[in-house]
Amino acid sequence: MCLFAAVLLWSVTKAWSPPFVYRVGDVLSEDLSVEVPTTDDAPAVGSTVTIRAGAPLSPDDIELLLTDHILAINRLPASHHVMRSLATFGIIFALYALCGYYIFYQDRRLLNDLRRLMTLLVLVVVTAAMACWAWPYPWRAEIVPVLVFGMTCGIAYKRELALLLSASLLIFLGLATGYRLGEFVVLVGATATAILLLGRIRSRSKLIKVGFFTGIGAAVLSLITALLEGQSLGAASWNIASYNGLWAFVAGFFVTGLLPFIESVFGVLTDISLLELGDASHPLLQELVRRAPGTYNHSINVASIAEAAADAIGARRLLVRVGAYFHDIGKMLKPGYFVENQSTEASRHDALVPAMSTLIIIAHVKDGADLARQHHLPEPVIDFIEQHHGTTLVEYFYRRAASQQNETNPNGNGIQEDSFRYPGPKPQTREAAVLMLADAVESAARALVEPTPARIESLVEDIAMKRLLDGQFDECGLTLKQLRIVEDSLIKSLTAVYHGRLKYPDQRTA
Repeated sequence: MCLFAAVLLWSVTKAWSPPFVYRVGDVLSEDLSVEVPTTDDAPAVGSTVTIRAGAPLSPDDIELLLTDHILAINRLPASHHVMRSLATFGIIFALYALCGYYIFYQDRRLLNDLRRLMTLLVLVVVTAAMACWAWPYPWRAEIVPVLVFGMTCGIAYKRELALLLSASLLIFLGLATGYRLGEFVVLVGATATAILLLGRIRSRSKLIKVGFFTGIGAAVLSLITALLEGQSLGAASWNIASYNGLWAFVAGFFVTGLLPFIESVFGVLTDISLLELGDASHPLLQELVRRAPGTYNHSINVASIAEAAADAIGARRLLVRVGAYFHDIGKMLKPGYFVENQSTEASRHDALVPAMSTLIIIAHVKDGADLARQHHLPEPVIDFIEQHHGTTLVEYFYRRAASQQNETNPNGNGIQEDSFRYPGPKPQTREAAVLMLADAVESAARALVEPTPARIESLVEDIAMKRLLDGQFDECGLTLKQLRIVEDSLIKSLTAVYHGRLKYPDQRTA
């Protein structure tokens, strides 16, 4: 709030008087008469000098226009300045309220994370300062910080929020620096083009391509707005278009170099990073293969079916796949207590009471998150580890404990169900919900004696309904229609994995 107040105070101060909007190289659409002050070698006060239209403004012309601008401001009454500042305050406050309203209802996690919110506010201030610094210079490089800001927000947040923040920033800059309508249209159009072209970043060259096509769009918009403002397509207009196109292309290179920093600061994962994390040679995955090969095999199978299900509902399939690779890494600390790593010998849980077995089973979530943080895995992957069981019940040991109590103390108060539930949190994203369901059905399908298509379909539907009625999907935004699509995808994938095979007659020995 203090940062916003400082920016607001600065903008209102800048808006105390109308800004000077002319720059070297601009072309006037009509002749302009300006008043000049008295000097030893200049006309008397009140005399005018005419600046002709059609030719680019020279530094001397800019000096005359600036002098005339200052004289005009000095003649304005104080009430005019006050009303202008109040109007500017109202516009900026309205933009601030609009952005806050959208974030509150569409991305409230940003408000709950003070570090990310402060990072965003600092980025806004730095971008505004750099754009204002670059604007007066003849290179016209203000488009670079604006595009870098828009592309950064497009990578870190949703496209809608990136467009809203970029538009609000440009309106603020227009009030502070006096962008003309044509310049404003070029900046808005170029920024929107860059954000909409971002999509999934699967290669380093993607951002350079975005910068290239944005540059073409900025150059074309510059020429179009020049025609709309009544300027001819002369050398000055082509120079401006060339500068805008070149700087937009350069902005793509800047964001490419800043991408690792952006991912680290904003806690996001692009597809480039996910492809690197999904490499089977990752130390954690190699350790999982060595200590718990059964769990590793289970994770690979879950990744395969979960990725297909995520793709079916338009979720981030690559993020789900990488999350599935690491979701059970906590089991490597006590692999023998998990059924996929047990041999034909008796289970270790036979010598433990159900409550102790439950603690060991539940602990793999916390152990996995701790291992992930020790190996500096990104937070989105850690979220999968912590959320893939939600607050579900460890049903096998709960029923075993209830059965034992009924045998020893039939009149007891019963077993506390909360003691046999995972600590959560529940899935917070559609991707986490898909992984939760894929993990559960893959494990259950392994236990089917005859995994026929009908039995697999019944199994998937029963597990999905249990999770739904247990409230595990309440916080992830997954709709009932999407849940049905996920079920169909999982049924199809599991049926393909556990398909029937022909029984060949015994071979005769030679």
